[in-house]
Amino acid sequence: MSNVILETRGLTKHYSGVHALSDANFILHKGEHVAIMGDNGAGKSTFVRQLTGVEQPTRGQIVFDGIEHTFASPIEAREAGIETVFQNLALADDLDVPSNLFLGREKFRIRLGPFSILDKKAMREATTQALIKTGVKIPNLMNTIRNMSGGQRQCVAIARTAAFKSKLVIMDEPTAALGVQETAQVENIIRTLKEAGEPLILISHNMRQVFDLADRIVVFRRGRIVANLRKEETDGQDVVSYITGAKTGAEFEGAT
Repeated sequence: MSNVILETRGLTKHYSGVHALSDANFILHKGEHVAIMGDNGAGKSTFVRQLTGVEQPTRGQIVFDGIEHTFASPIEAREAGIETVFQNLALADDLDVPSNLFLGREKFRIRLGPFSILDKKAMREATTQALIKTGVKIPNLMNTIRNMSGGQRQCVAIARTAAFKSKLVIMDEPTAALGVQETAQVENIIRTLKEAGEPLILISHNMRQVFDLADRIVVFRRGRIVANLRKEETDGQDVVSYITGAKTGAEFEGAT
């Protein structure tokens, strides 16, 4: 049985002649945490948009959990088991924690169109379990997102990934707008996911964070993967040299 959870083969995206992503060959193993790094415009976000169904690739293949997929929407990717925490979090400010975790996936006691009745107790219980699984601490589940700190909001978004049997978690700059204490809280959650054997892709500009949390570092530059580095075999200066182009990655053949 293969231990590969995700593989892309020649994944490519063009926008009216602009090559935003070219021939991205990428492999993620079960339980592995991989960091993706690169300058703005390097192709990182384009790559994630193809994986999560936000956009469809110009060409190439996405094989997830042994099955080739063409995700037509983020809902399809989510249903397959890919949960994503984007920078904008996609939370509803005026809803409480359970309502946000189950937004679009509500549980019902009775489902009769406009006369449906939500199963709020079941959603609260599932939310509690998701928070326990990720190590997230939210004192009051009934508090609205609007009244929470940036760190708490980020933690709610991460906990949402654990509420629905995710097979892969993708985090896009999860601590970019957070303070030191809130960043530490999010990083502890990522470590909890690692201990639970949850595979994860982390997009980050934070070199310290990447070396603390990832098993492997994949560098994008000008729409291409130019380096695939095990963290114990590299250092920050080496990674920066690939990001800036001081090392060209000419010897690089694929991310495995």
